[in-house]
Parts: sequence; C-alpha cells; structure tokens
Amino acid sequence: MTKTKQAWVLRSHPSGIPSENAWRMEEQPLPELVDGEVLARAVYLSVDPYMRGRISAKANYAAGVGIGDVMHGGGVGEILESRHPDWNPGNHFETMGFGWQDHAVLAGNGLTLVDASKAPLHAYLSYLGMPGRTAWLALQDIGKVKPGETVVISAASGAVGQVAGQIVKAAGGRAVAITSSDEKLKWCRKLGYDAGVNHTTASDLGPALSEACPDGVDVFFDNTAGPVHDAVMMRLNVGARIIICGTISLASKFDELDMGERFLRQILVARATMQGFLNFDHVDRFGEADTALIDLEQKGQLKFKTDVEEGLGTMPSAFISLLTGKNFGKKVVRVGPDSLV
Repeated sequence: MTKTKQAWVLRSHPSGIPSENAWRMEEQPLPELVDGEVLARAVYLSVDPYMRGRISAKANYAAGVGIGDVMHGGGVGEILESRHPDWNPGNHFETMGFGWQDHAVLAGNGLTLVDASKAPLHAYLSYLGMPGRTAWLALQDIGKVKPGETVVISAASGAVGQVAGQIVKAAGGRAVAITSSDEKLKWCRKLGYDAGVNHTTASDLGPALSEACPDGVDVFFDNTAGPVHDAVMMRLNVGARIIICGTISLASKFDELDMGERFLRQILVARATMQGFLNFDHVDRFGEADTALIDLEQKGQLKFKTDVEEGLGTMPSAFISLLTGKNFGKKVVRVGPDSLV
C-alpha cells in the first residue's frame, strides 16, 4: 500500500483574491485501510467558485477549511486497494470529498461509480457532475423555462453556464450570454446562444443588455453577482424568475459587505421570484439530472469545453485563474493517467 500522499493544506485565510501562498504542499502519511474504506489516487481534481467560501474565516453554508487542513474539493479517482464490498481495484469514481491531494483513503459508501467508456473521466466533473446537475436542476425547479422566453446567463461559457444555455435552447427558450471576452462569446454562439454581451468591453452594460434582450428578461441565471446582476435586474419582465447560483465577481472582496443597488421595486413591479440554489440540497435527484443530460448529449444538443491544467502542483494557480475569469469552460487539474490498474 502507498504509505504517503502529497497534499495542499491551507496556510492562512485570505482576504480578497488569494495568492498561491495561501496554501503549502505537504507530504503526509496515509492511514491504514479499515473495513468499508478504499485507497484511491486522483486522476482529475476540480476547482470551483464555491471553494472561495470554504477558505473564508467567516461562516458559510458548509464547513470551511481550517488552517493546516487539506483543501476541500471534488475529483475523479481510481481505486487502488479496497476493503469495501462494492469497490474493486481499477474502478473509477467521482466524489465531492477527494481534496487537493494525489492519494486519499475514503469511505466507500460516499463514492459514485463512473464509466470511462460512456464519457471522458473529466466529464464527470463537468456536465455529468456538479456543474451539469446544477444547471439542470436549477432550471427545472426555479427557471421553469417556457418556449420563447428570454433567459440571461452570466458566466455563460463557464462550467455551469455552458450547460445551462444549451438546456434553455432544448426547452425552446432564447438564451443570452454574458461573458468576459469575445472568444468566450464566440464559443457561446457555437453552443446555440442567440445573443450575448461582453461585459468587460461594453461601454455601458445597460444599453448593451437592452439590445440583446429587446423583449426584457424572463429568467436570469446569475453565476456572478456584482454589476452584471444590477444591469439585468433593471430589465425584468412580469413573472421573472431569478436563480442565484454564484457570486464569483465578488471574489476580490469576499469578506466585505456586498454593496449595490436595491431592487425591491423592480421585484415588486415584475412580481418576480428570486431564489438561491445549492446543488447538494438535491442529492436524491442527481440520477434524474444525469439521465436528462446524457439524453441531451446523445441527441447532439449538449457540447462542453474543459480547461485542463497538468499536475497537482498547479492546484492553487488553477483556482486563482478561475476566480479571475481566466478559465475557459470547466476548470480541472489532471493529476495522473486515466488508469494504472
């Protein structure tokens, strides 16, 4: 059995955008396997916006990472040894609890089997993982898109946004992308988005959005918060639904008060509904989402882009690039080959 692991641990709780010095790499001993556990190695590790909240000293919707703890995160791995009846060496799995490390001893009943013959392993961190399920379930439960409705999606080329736009199109909606570059807008067009705005180059985001949404906004899938949120909220139609999914634009001032306009009048006049969405509130429906997403992919209605970094050593820089909008598609780090067993 492998005796040690390489792991990134949190060195300090950062303020604003973290630097790579917020973490340090350690070699740590691996515990001996006991009944019900498996030893696994990382194949792909995920970096996601929610991780910024986990390294804040302030309370969050889930437990944070303590100083000296292994950084939280999901991944796809391969079983090397098993003392669990349902797992054998060579099996691949996905879990939200792998952490930023090359090996881990994990409880076998907390893992989800994945099949590399049906999709690339990294897809289980993308459209067949948390981002895809988030897009599907949030639009089913909150968005409830009707044919012909206009749906605005911020961070539209990101892990959640690129899937959400294609779900909207499959439902007969009109998808409008908000991105941070012309290259990302071009990708959204290839995915089927009907219109889009580059919020970094628009001289005035309001008129640009009005041009992209001449009939107003029926559904707003908000992955960013900030000025983009403010501009969209001024263009709500009666009965609009607003999905609050992410606040990545606030990463540089995470621990500060989120100051901006107040939209009670807009919500009142539009009789709009605003609701937050967290993926793990809906674990019992992951199978439903997976089935729907696989069906869309098999029909040619779902494409995705994965932004891959190489090596465990790139985890902090990969995460920082995500927080600063330098990623293109779902950001993952390849730690090792697909299979060793």
